Amino acid sequence: TGAISSLQRQMEIQESELRKIRSEKEMLQKQLRQLEVQLQAVSDKFCSLTEEQRQEEVMVMMEEENRNLQQVVSEQESQLAEQNKLISELQGTVSQLRAEVVTTRLQLLEQKQAQKEIQSQAEALQHKELQTRVALERISSKFERYRSKIIQATFSTEGSQDPSAELTDDEVLEAMQKIINERMEFQQLLKHKGSK
Repeated sequence: TGAISSLQRQMEIQESELRKIRSEKEMLQKQLRQLEVQLQAVSDKFCSLTEEQRQEEVMVMMEEENRNLQQVVSEQESQLAEQNKLISELQGTVSQLRAEVVTTRLQLLEQKQAQKEIQSQAEALQHKELQTRVALERISSKFERYRSKIIQATFSTEGSQDPSAELTDDEVLEAMQKIINERMEFQQLLKHKGSK
């Protein structure tokens, strides 16, 4: 936003200078028209003189007036050329500034869009994280219940002693394996004796 404001201020300054130069150009053109009117007035004045006087006066006056007018015209044309050159440069600068403003605005829009997408992804990840935590808590709760049931079933058999402290998973597996092995041995013994 700061870059756009700066570019707009520069563009307003350039356009102000452009208007000033155009105003000066119009003033120079007005001065040229006034000189042409004066020249026409002098020409009309000489028309009222006699032919001989007119020729003499015209020759002197026209030569002087021509020199003056040629100098003025040359200066005016030089100034107009400079003004036209400056106008062209300023117009190019204004066009460039406008293009920069458009480019900057497009970049800002792209950044805002990217920010929205990142925000949306972050919210989706947060929602997914929450769902994962809920699922993990549910699974952990089920696992603990299942583990408790296994411990209860393992140590509720005849001849088993209740654990004096909290058991590790390895200790629970070891106790279960012991029960399984004992049952298998008992089954083998029954088969050996011929009993069902």
